[in-house]
Amino acid sequence: MNPLTEQIQTATRRELLQSVGTGVGSLALASLLSSDLPAAGTPTPENPTAARRSHFPARAKSVIFFHMVGAPSHLDLFDYKPTLTKFDGQPCPKELLEGQRFAFLRGELRMMGTRFKFQQHGESGIELSEKLPHLAGVADELCILKTLHTDHFNHGPAQLFMQTGFGQFGRPSLGSWVTYGLGSENENLPAFVVMITGSVAGAGNSLWGSGFLPSAYQGIEFRSSGDPVLFLSNPKGISSEARRKTVDRVNSLNQLQLADVGDPEIAARIAQYEMAFRMQSAVPELMDTSQETKETHELYGTQPGKASFANNCLLARRLVERGVRFVQLYDQGWDHHGSVFPGIENKTKQVDQPIAALIKDLKQRGMLDDTLVVWGAEFGRTPMLQGSANDGKPQPNAGRDHHKDAFTVWMAGGGSKPGLTYGRTDDLGYFPVENPLHVNDFHATLLHLLGMDHTKLTFKYQGRDFRLTNIAGNVAHDVLA
Repeated sequence: MNPLTEQIQTATRRELLQSVGTGVGSLALASLLSSDLPAAGTPTPENPTAARRSHFPARAKSVIFFHMVGAPSHLDLFDYKPTLTKFDGQPCPKELLEGQRFAFLRGELRMMGTRFKFQQHGESGIELSEKLPHLAGVADELCILKTLHTDHFNHGPAQLFMQTGFGQFGRPSLGSWVTYGLGSENENLPAFVVMITGSVAGAGNSLWGSGFLPSAYQGIEFRSSGDPVLFLSNPKGISSEARRKTVDRVNSLNQLQLADVGDPEIAARIAQYEMAFRMQSAVPELMDTSQETKETHELYGTQPGKASFANNCLLARRLVERGVRFVQLYDQGWDHHGSVFPGIENKTKQVDQPIAALIKDLKQRGMLDDTLVVWGAEFGRTPMLQGSANDGKPQPNAGRDHHKDAFTVWMAGGGSKPGLTYGRTDDLGYFPVENPLHVNDFHATLLHLLGMDHTKLTFKYQGRDFRLTNIAGNVAHDVLA
């Protein structure tokens, strides 16, 4: 008799339920799984996130991706337009409105220049808003891309497009594609970790979902309070030894089902139960930032044990330091339809120092060369004001609407070209006029830095090969170091 079968048959139904269910909550190890539904596609090994070789030598081995939820105004942070300021409060030229769709702008539209000063920084002369003084200190590490454009002008679809390459639900996220292609260098932590400041973005957890890829490649959300991962701790009165027996019994059943039906999702489930058990010791040590030096906490502006965006930046460094492949940080609160200038001032006070600190910290530890830091959002904001204007002058509570045709993202480290400003928009920051870069091109470039050919990173689903960049995408070789 198969020893697994014998083990199960010798356990009574009552014993099995007690072992697995010292409370149904102990089954919450399955919270690491997106679903028990099978995923279509080819089978995966029982260690689905084992490290794998890239298509060609990689410049980056890990990614830290900042997504500023709601979309910051590129015009007030990175893309200074003196002409726009000159025509502040003037009616919008009609040719800018032809064929355009806006989320909220209606009626007669007026232009609105920035209220912030801009200055060049570093040897590269990269131009930044005065509201980014800390980022200015690492300007020569930045590769600023000013001409990104997308297909969607509403938050949910545009967020999905930026993170999955498709404007509807159901596709794997960028982080999932990366971990599917490369795996992880730490078997005790997830390959793909997500941390959120504020509320979840409108598109929800599909932004880090695995779509039709096996669920082993989905992002795992780390929370800022309580258990970092839901139900990671043992229930009261349950020892580590008892939990080990629970995992063994559950996976014995899963092994039997795997042998019977050969569903690769069952293999992924087995691996994730084992991962959850190993995380019980690895995660608490990771999250304990009290062991960091006083100088490190002052650099980031963090307080040990206190949840914040700055703390998430420090944790991101600790994660990639331990071999985690992809870390995604979401920061909510950038949707400035009103009061755009005080709104930006408030948000930059929260994020400028820790983001710059992360770049400095990675560099001084010798990690920036192979860690790709990415900053972006779902789209940009309009040069036309949203709100009221009296006597042609925008009111203090004026904001900016969504703008999909031109916005700024930046990269640092990981083989991106430092000190580079790539692309140029017109005098109003409205359309790209030099080196336009579609989201598909951006994704192709990120994968290239990770040593992957975006046309070869595919997964067969419903009869055809899918990829992150769909049927488009060209690598922007000029932004590579």
